[in-house]
Amino acid sequence: MAPVKAFDSVQQRHRWLALPIAVVKKFGDDQGGSLAALVAYYSFFSLFPLLLVFTTVLGFVLQNDPGAQKSVQQSVLGQFPIIGDQIHLHALSGSAVALIVGLVTSLLAGLGVTQAAQSAFDRIWAVPFKDRPSFLKSRLRGLALLVSLGLMFLIATLASGLVTGGLGGPLTKVVGIGVSLLLNFGLFFAAFRLMTSDDVPTRELRVGVIVAGVAWEVLQVVGGYYIGHVLKRTTGTYAQFGLVLALLIWLHLGAQMTLYAAEINVVLARRLWPRSLLGPPTAAADKETLTALAKVEERSAEEQVEVEFKRGG
Repeated sequence: MAPVKAFDSVQQRHRWLALPIAVVKKFGDDQGGSLAALVAYYSFFSLFPLLLVFTTVLGFVLQNDPGAQKSVQQSVLGQFPIIGDQIHLHALSGSAVALIVGLVTSLLAGLGVTQAAQSAFDRIWAVPFKDRPSFLKSRLRGLALLVSLGLMFLIATLASGLVTGGLGGPLTKVVGIGVSLLLNFGLFFAAFRLMTSDDVPTRELRVGVIVAGVAWEVLQVVGGYYIGHVLKRTTGTYAQFGLVLALLIWLHLGAQMTLYAAEINVVLARRLWPRSLLGPPTAAADKETLTALAKVEERSAEEQVEVEFKRGG
């Protein structure tokens, strides 16, 4: 038991470590790595078709406005540096029926991501199965999120057009980063609010939204650097494999970052720290976290899960 006590004593002496340790510990309790992998899996199969149809629709709408088309390229596709250069306006062509079919199919694929995200957020907030939204309500929430993201992208397009049209030089870059951060905050606010249980007050989501928005900006910069300095130097088959691997890694990192931000909200809202780093769950936050996690399995109003810990545990 000496190593466990040593770790706990270090944590007590450095209280500023207690919160990040609690977040990492809870992420492991919730099997956050598996949840992030599931979100990234659905994102991989839905992100590209959604962007393809979205930019195609905008391409038809803005076909007589080259300036607005350039804004779309810089704002909407700029949010996805790994694949943004691979998608262009009017990327799809054909009949209106084919476009409608593609749009419906893409929306169904997008709902797969929102369902995975809702399940992950419900797990993180320890929402019992019996209290989770119904089949219809959860799909309506997912559709509302997709619509919100589309509106945010349209706002980003307009903002980018104003910035590039009225500014120049380094100031454009600075303002562009500021606009991008504001867009990120808006996107994550919509996602966190719609994907989180209604019982959670909006004020308890603010810290996670800020953390996720800043982390996403960093991820975009890193993705852009990778594309500009690494992937462009490769050709042929290696370039295609590099694109797929980079996209998978980028989506997985984005999913992990988002779930970590959600974990921060939960830990702060429920004061789930300090946590025992190793050994049995001796801290009050340990017992509260594990109790809530066990009660997630309640699937009927008549079912009541009771949790008790052995004396000394």
